[in-house]
Amino acid sequence: MALTARLHLRQAQTMAMTPQLLQSIRLLQFSHMELERFIDDQIERNPLLERADEAGTAQPAAEMPEPALPVDAAGMADRLDTSLENVFPDDPGRTDGSASARKGAHRERQPGLPSMGVPDTDWPVEEFADRPPGLREHVRDQIAMTVRGQADRAIAIDLADHLDARGYIEADLDAIATRLAVPREAIDRVLGMVQTFDPAGLFARDLPECLALQCARRDRLDPAMRALLENLELLARRDFKALSRLCGVDQADLVDMLAEIRTLDPRPGLAFEHSPVQAVVHDVEVRKGADGAWQIELNRDALPRVLVDRDYYATVTAGALDGAEKSFMTQCLQDAHWLERSLDQRATTVLKVATEIVRQQDGFLTEGVSALKPLTMKMVADEIAMHESTVSRVVANKFMMTPRGLYELRFFFSGAISATDGGDRDHATESVRQRIRDLIEAERPEKVLSDDALVAQLRADGIDIARRTVAKYRESMNIASSVQRRREKRALVLAGT
Repeated sequence: MALTARLHLRQAQTMAMTPQLLQSIRLLQFSHMELERFIDDQIERNPLLERADEAGTAQPAAEMPEPALPVDAAGMADRLDTSLENVFPDDPGRTDGSASARKGAHRERQPGLPSMGVPDTDWPVEEFADRPPGLREHVRDQIAMTVRGQADRAIAIDLADHLDARGYIEADLDAIATRLAVPREAIDRVLGMVQTFDPAGLFARDLPECLALQCARRDRLDPAMRALLENLELLARRDFKALSRLCGVDQADLVDMLAEIRTLDPRPGLAFEHSPVQAVVHDVEVRKGADGAWQIELNRDALPRVLVDRDYYATVTAGALDGAEKSFMTQCLQDAHWLERSLDQRATTVLKVATEIVRQQDGFLTEGVSALKPLTMKMVADEIAMHESTVSRVVANKFMMTPRGLYELRFFFSGAISATDGGDRDHATESVRQRIRDLIEAERPEKVLSDDALVAQLRADGIDIARRTVAKYRESMNIASSVQRRREKRALVLAGT
């Protein structure tokens, strides 16, 4: 068979994902902080973009970063009237309200210092605030004050470098001795010195040693307590009878020992972790209206807006620009219009999805978690004529403030558990979990509910559920088994008597 070349013509329709379309999709799933960073980046890149305040006007120049023109438009600024003397002939320190003047004014500022005489609301005071010392700084200060001798101090500093966030030392001491060319006995001796540092429990090699160091600091490391710390796995299983036998104490003394262990810190190093806490800003607010209906509004603080400075665009393009400069300004205008439209579309989509969620979960807002209904993203997408993937992006990293508290939008989407006897009303997974939690919290020491008893009680409430599902929900809520709960409740009863 001879091989021949042929030319065929075929037509096909495909969807082209432009960069702007991809960016619009990304905007939907941005959290509040991510959206703020993205807008700041766009304003820095695009000289036609400005932030808008709540009234819809541009923010003052003192609060706006000065956008930098790219290299390919460097010659354009030379032909524009951007001199301070020309823009502000009477008072170079005065702030003009016009958009073109703001773009032309460049207040020179000495690096590291705020502008003199002009309020600067963006002055980063928090960068100069006193930062608490970290774990290693805290330990090194104690080494400098306590450890004598150059060799011992070098060993102590090396041990401090092996501390993890908990305050434990996870290192091969023999390897440290070999690397520092010192006897292993010297490592053990210095380790004993640094284990006396504050807070008690630092430089422990495992949990039992960490708790033992704290007990020794309190002069409570007797043989019974040592035996208890050496058998923490029995404590995790609530096997109090075996612990009493190994420690040689009765139940009452064992309860006192357990109460003392609860006062210890299993991770003393975490007290020096000072990671900044980021407050959650809700995107949607739901409240009861005067007519009794739910009012759904977008949070203005989580709804950034931008303005397109068309006056500045007209001023710049009116001058003599070359091809590259005109192309740059045209692209900036298109990008600014796209961002303005995308933010409006994002706000509209979030409000539409939130409104449908409130309509579907009206029972939760009035009665609580027990009235939460099964809801999927496909159900919401079908009601508002959107794609399921769009709903998924909208609810990602978004929060809703309700009369019952702050909830992530994903909280309202829950699977369904069938009702008994083929009932019409299915039960949401979260409401079933809440019912299990309520039953366990209401149980008495003499009648602790097993998983089978929980299944029977739930079926009596009209919830058709399997025993393994109850066990899975219980474990996901960090609730111990009925055997462990019974032992713990009996220990508490003995402690009370």
